[in-house]
Amino acid sequence: MDATTPRILYVDLDGTLIATDLLHESVLKLLRASPIDMLRLPAWLLSGKAALKRKLAERVSIDPALLPYRPEVLELIRRAREQGCRVVLATASDESLAQAVASHLGLFDGVLASNGITNLSGHLKLAAIKADAAGQPFTYAGDARIDMKVWSESAAAVVVNSSRAFCRRVAAKTKVEVQIEKPRATLRNYLYGVRLHQWLKNLLVFVPLLPVLSIATSAMLVSGIWCFIAFGLCASSIYVFNDLLDLEADRQHHRKRLRPFAAGLIAIPRAVVLGIALLVGGLSLAWFTLPLPAVLTLLGYLVLTTLYSLWLKRKLLLDVFALAGLYTVRILAGTTALALESSFWILAFSIFIFLSLALAKRYVEINEIKSSGRKHIKERAYSSNDGLLILAIGLTAGEISILTLSLYMNDPVITHRYHHPHALWGLCPLLLYWIVRIWMKAYRNELHDDPVVFTATDRVSQLIVLVAVALVYVAS
Repeated sequence: MDATTPRILYVDLDGTLIATDLLHESVLKLLRASPIDMLRLPAWLLSGKAALKRKLAERVSIDPALLPYRPEVLELIRRAREQGCRVVLATASDESLAQAVASHLGLFDGVLASNGITNLSGHLKLAAIKADAAGQPFTYAGDARIDMKVWSESAAAVVVNSSRAFCRRVAAKTKVEVQIEKPRATLRNYLYGVRLHQWLKNLLVFVPLLPVLSIATSAMLVSGIWCFIAFGLCASSIYVFNDLLDLEADRQHHRKRLRPFAAGLIAIPRAVVLGIALLVGGLSLAWFTLPLPAVLTLLGYLVLTTLYSLWLKRKLLLDVFALAGLYTVRILAGTTALALESSFWILAFSIFIFLSLALAKRYVEINEIKSSGRKHIKERAYSSNDGLLILAIGLTAGEISILTLSLYMNDPVITHRYHHPHALWGLCPLLLYWIVRIWMKAYRNELHDDPVVFTATDRVSQLIVLVAVALVYVAS
């Protein structure tokens, strides 16, 4: 800001100072903390948007230290203060939240915000700014169409928007002092947001095909593909909603804070639409392509994963058993989609091995908090002292899964399905080596916090998977 810039700078909060909207964040926190209170939202809104924001602010708290601030705007504010400008936070968010942000940053000389009666946006924000400025010229920093009313009477503008057309519209009303471009979400950001790489887990729907490879038909393969896609779409929708409910926890994580929802790259309303579209798409595909038992299994998966997101993930041990169950449900879905009989041995093996992997994930998280000096994992029921016990249970569960696999392959009913059943025995030492290696990596802090992602990117794991598939093929 140059020497001719007005001596008062008013800065919008939502979408300008931060790459999110506190109203949307508050609704998500209310959904997580008290889902029943979501039923009251329409009644609160009937009293006005300002009243709605006040009710939300009374029931949930937003940690200002975890919000995704725009560094360019923070730097602009610091330069303005160095030049002797008075800087005021002017926002439609509730004043309790605005005051918390201002106190945290320590960069503002005043705060103008909604007070539970007046929603400070548009012409009402302009009136409040004019009263505060007392006739002095001012600069206003904003990002949205509603800010046009303020810019129409400002001496200069700071535009936080990537659209050149939008910037030209602002320039038609006042002098554009600075334009700060918002980062645009790319296709890669969206694919990361829906966790496309996690679709690897849905390959489990094809596991029931392995014992019947010699009699598998093209129709069974097609059903498996439809089941894989339907599960992928529904699982991606749950990942989106889960990330939205975990925004604050993700922002405290060294890697998860870069997720597109936590970083504010993809706005919350757009993320909600994306999640709904994926869910509707997955359920519709399942309804029209899969038998009813497979559809019901998919619905059961959605119920369990929703319970996990809202409640189970914060319960000691129930969280890892739920994760193991979610993997096993995929195998059940594949069984029903292919019209095959469920195998007790395969389901038992699945429960044990995926319990081991889920515990490995928690073990890595425990090691992370221990190295950072914290005592508890955010949004989890584990402490830094639980590592040794989790290691013991997880490694034991992994070894039991291999024992279960060996009993399965020694079952006469199973061996009669294969032409060369002895080839299957190679799976036991192969998978035992893999599971022990996973835990060795976890113990040495060399494991990605998601074993599935680690397996997909680790060359040794990839080789093991290829050899395992080859053994099953030879045996059939």
